[in-house]
Amino acid sequence: MKYVKLVAIGASLVLTLAAGVVVARNAEIAEPAPAVSDSGFAVLELFTSEGCSSCPPADALLERIAKESAGKPVYVLAYHVDYWDRQGWKDIFSDHRYSERQYAYGQHLGAQVYTPQLVVNGNAEMVGSDESAVKAEVAKALSRPAIANLQATGHVDGSKLAVSYEVTGKTQRSRLLIAFVQKHAISKVERGENAGRTLPHAQIVRDFRTYDLKSAATGQVMISLPAGFNTTEWEVIGLVQQAGAGDATAASRIAIG
Repeated sequence: MKYVKLVAIGASLVLTLAAGVVVARNAEIAEPAPAVSDSGFAVLELFTSEGCSSCPPADALLERIAKESAGKPVYVLAYHVDYWDRQGWKDIFSDHRYSERQYAYGQHLGAQVYTPQLVVNGNAEMVGSDESAVKAEVAKALSRPAIANLQATGHVDGSKLAVSYEVTGKTQRSRLLIAFVQKHAISKVERGENAGRTLPHAQIVRDFRTYDLKSAATGQVMISLPAGFNTTEWEVIGLVQQAGAGDATAASRIAIG
């Protein structure tokens, strides 16, 4: 497990959230939203990097979980953060927005930021390679009735994907995130902590977009397709989440016709 400072000193990587910032996860007391389903779902968001020697076991675990959960409401997303890029190897899948998403989760959960860090349904975090903790949290998430439901379909229109969606249940102060996910890739790392290793990757987030649902629970959006996208080796995942990087309330794979 590797921690990272916003300003790295030497090769030691430690990240701490800004001093004095305390985030209350339950700032408001509200009536619990009614369930719209008897079953739950699990969104697993892994924050990882090719530059981190602790990350390959977490990547492998998430790949196994994705395979074992085929056909179940389990959605795996691997975000390659960019703060490792200045440590000798630039991860070709990294994006600063993924680091920002992880920082937002750190504030939301009152947690430190590190790799490999796994966030489940936006409300729990753990070391991404801790198999027993990860599987226990997934089981807990699946047993918790969902308070919203997302149905979405898409079709390719030239260089764009047209996505039609409908959200039922709790939608107030929520956002819709749509992620383009490459299912598999292999990289040969030449420098950094994993120098000389060939690393397999799974469920790589290559791009994502967010949309404020406001009062509209239905709609259509047009999204530019990432380079290399195809419907065989990629999938598109939708996630309904409380504003910011808050708790997830619904998720679905977007069927592309």
